Amino acid sequence: MVVRVLADTHGAPLNQRKFHSRFGRCRIDHKDVLLVQPITFMNLSGVSVGRWVKHLKEKFSSLIVIHDDMDLPFDRIRIRPRGGHGGHRGIQSIMETLGTDHFVRIKIGIGRPEQWPPEIFVLQPFSQEESQQLEPVIRRGCEAVEAVIKEGLESAMNQFNAPILNSKGTEAK
Repeated sequence: MVVRVLADTHGAPLNQRKFHSRFGRCRIDHKDVLLVQPITFMNLSGVSVGRWVKHLKEKFSSLIVIHDDMDLPFDRIRIRPRGGHGGHRGIQSIMETLGTDHFVRIKIGIGRPEQWPPEIFVLQPFSQEESQQLEPVIRRGCEAVEAVIKEGLESAMNQFNAPILNSKGTEAK
């Protein structure tokens, strides 16, 4: 969803296909950006990402992967420069294909299910309450990507990894 909104915002329709993905090109902060949305099963995301990395001969530091994360509460965003897959099979596929964990991840929290096994939960539609909150979450995900590109990883992490505080100075729910 974040990639689609970024594409719309920056005039890069995802109407081209290559390497098991939809893609479009744009410029963000005077930098050429390739937006890629794999169309494989999520567990096979590495197939598409690996082909693009090999084709472009890019450094892994140029790769930003946006994904859901059940270990973060719904709507929280966390940016990481590297790390494990945390059970996320799409990230595991990318790591196995690339042979490294050295790529930026923008994690968007979906919360951990109470009544569903994780593999079933991630396929369920958002609740009515979550659906109403989804647009601002996607917008913040886009802002996180733009911050990494425009301001650098460290600055983006400082902005987005801190909890959002309400007017009382406590973490917003």
